[in-house]
Amino acid sequence: MIVWRARHNLRAIATTGTGEGVLPAREEAAELIPPRDGITWRIAGDARLFAGSGYALLLQVSHPSVGAGVTQHSDFKRDPWGRLVRTLDYTSSVVYGGPELAWEVGRRVREMHRRINGVRPDGERYHALEPRPYAWVHATLAEAIVRAHNLFCGPALSIDQTDRLWAEWRRMGRLIGVRYDDLPETWAELRLYFDEMVERELEDTEAAQDVLASLFDPAAPPVPGMPDRVWRFVRWPSTRAGSLATLGMLPPTLRHRLGVEWSPGRERRFRQLAALSRRARPLMPPQARNFGPHYLRWRREAIARRDGTSADGRGGASEGRRGAAAAV
Repeated sequence: MIVWRARHNLRAIATTGTGEGVLPAREEAAELIPPRDGITWRIAGDARLFAGSGYALLLQVSHPSVGAGVTQHSDFKRDPWGRLVRTLDYTSSVVYGGPELAWEVGRRVREMHRRINGVRPDGERYHALEPRPYAWVHATLAEAIVRAHNLFCGPALSIDQTDRLWAEWRRMGRLIGVRYDDLPETWAELRLYFDEMVERELEDTEAAQDVLASLFDPAAPPVPGMPDRVWRFVRWPSTRAGSLATLGMLPPTLRHRLGVEWSPGRERRFRQLAALSRRARPLMPPQARNFGPHYLRWRREAIARRDGTSADGRGGASEGRRGAAAAV
C-alpha cells in the first residue's frame, strides 16, 4: 500500500481564475529554480534524454483526464512535434532561463491549462488543473529524466543524486502551481506513487494510441532547412530507434494495457541500444552534451513571443488551442 497521499480533495480546485493562490510570488522564483551547480542543471541538458520523450508523453496521456484533454483540446495528430517543442520550451526556460523567465513561463503554463475542461469517455468531468493529474504530468518528466539518464547516458545516478534531483524538481513544480502536498516528498515515496498510478489509474486512451501511431509513422520534425529527401533518408533508422526506446522504457503492465507486443528479442535490442548510447558520449559535440542552454538561446525569442508552434518560430494562429493542452 502506498505510504503517501496528497492531502487535498482531488477535484477541489478553483477554475475561475489563474491560480494566483497556488503560484509563487516573483521574488520566490530564485529559490525555486534548480541551482547552477545542482544535479538537474548538470544532467537535464543531455541530448540523449530525447530517448525518453515519447515515454514521458505516453505516461502522461495514459491518464484518462490528461488523455481526454489532449484529444479534445489539442491538434496532436496534425502537429505531433509541437508538444515536444513546448515541453522543451518549458523545461529549458525553468531549468536554464533564470528566475524571471522561469516565473513568467510558469504562470503562462498555468493560465493555458485553465481553459482545458470537458467530459472523459467514461462520463467523468475533468479539468486540466485538477491537482492529481496536473501533478502527475510534472512527476512524469522527472521520472523520465532519471530513467532515461540511467539507461542512455550513465553512469546511473546514486540514491543521493536521485533524491536531490527530485527535491529540485518538486520545488520547480511550485512555478506552475504544483503544491508541495501534491507530490511525494522523497524519491522512494515517488516510486511507490508512480507504481500505483501505473497499476490503478493509467488506461488505454485514444491519445495514447495516437502517440503510439506517431512512433511508427512520424511526421518530419520542424527543423529549419531540412529537405524532405533528408528526412526520408533518416526517417527509418530514427523511427526504429525512437520507437524501441519508448516502448522499452514502458512498465510491462502499461505496455500490455496499451496492446504493445514485446519479446525477448526486442528487449535485447533495447538493451543494446541503451548500451550504445552510453558509450557515445566521447563522440558527442559539446552542444549535444549540454543541449538545454543552447536550445534556450535558439528559442528564447520564440518563447518570449509565446510561439510554441514550431522549432523555427513560425506560426501561432492556434497557439491557444495547442499550447493549452500540451504545454508540459
